[in-house]
Amino acid sequence: MIYSGGPLAADIPDLDLASFTLARAKELGGKPALIDGPSGRALSYADLERSVRSLAAGLTARGFAKGDTFAIFMPNVPEYAVAFHGAVAAGGRCTTANPRYTARELGRQLADSRAKLLLTAPPFLDVARQAAAQAGNCEVFVLGGAADVPSFSELLGDPGAAPEVAFDPASDIAAIPYSSGTTGLSKGVMLGHGNLVANMVQCQDLFALSPGDVVIAALPFFHQAGLAGIMNTGLRAGATIVTMPRFEPGQFLDLLERYAVTRGHAVPPMALALARHPAVAGRDFSALRHITCGAAPLGAELEEELARQMGCAVSQVYGLTEASLITHLAPPFGRAGKRGSAGPPVPGTECRLADPQTGAGAGPGERAKYGCAARR
Repeated sequence: MIYSGGPLAADIPDLDLASFTLARAKELGGKPALIDGPSGRALSYADLERSVRSLAAGLTARGFAKGDTFAIFMPNVPEYAVAFHGAVAAGGRCTTANPRYTARELGRQLADSRAKLLLTAPPFLDVARQAAAQAGNCEVFVLGGAADVPSFSELLGDPGAAPEVAFDPASDIAAIPYSSGTTGLSKGVMLGHGNLVANMVQCQDLFALSPGDVVIAALPFFHQAGLAGIMNTGLRAGATIVTMPRFEPGQFLDLLERYAVTRGHAVPPMALALARHPAVAGRDFSALRHITCGAAPLGAELEEELARQMGCAVSQVYGLTEASLITHLAPPFGRAGKRGSAGPPVPGTECRLADPQTGAGAGPGERAKYGCAARR
């Protein structure tokens, strides 16, 4: 059986990912784009746009060119957006790595993605240096400063000299996140500019984000759920994103209250921790309107418990890295949802239901599988 999310409400623009994501940056100017939650350090939309152009110019001056790979190995901080979109704006591909990786795991990803440059943060520098040496031909840079390792600031150039890259969104690769897949070692997923832009267009009306939203980013940016689902989607909408280096329930609740967060994202273990955390009582979460949960099934009972505890709507999403992220989404507002469901396909998506044992429902010549594909 095939079922569809219906037609797209908007055309998919023929733009590169950085231009599409940051289209509102100049308009929003001094509005905070990203805030480092623990410290309160903020990066405005104007600063973000200027820093992205600065990094693109600096990378180009170093010989970083279309098709080269830039690696990011650090937790969620505002500079993550600068690094990712600066490398992409220069014509490169960005690979994002789990900061909990060992040197061996990171070295394999650097070698597999042919990374030329690696950006990390001071606590992860030793692992980064070992991994770069293992991979070979990969230069390490660090936020701030460290002995014998160049600073991220050394990669920056003149924003006015940002390159004008001729992109083909249909074929040029923007990101290479690594997915566990189903077997063996993690695999690099080559996502094109067009794929990533298309998925944002598919979901933008359903997420209903606006410049008035404040979104907490506790899901890691190295994963597509954090990178595309929170960072890029939030920046495209003009929202303010509050970053957390890692999820810790008490700090998460503190940041919700301190920054009057309106939108949250979670995975089931986070949902369970929040639903039963004793520190929720007596807190002011009146700004919080919605929490999205994904990455694994969330039972209807726990979904309801979380909604009651946090006093907001809770709904689920389903997707996969290979689809640029989201294939199914239960809209947060305006429609009656079904507890425990990941929702219908997003617009522009067709799905086929097939029996994995018998293959019943699969098309001619197909293996028995469940397939989804976004149509551009």
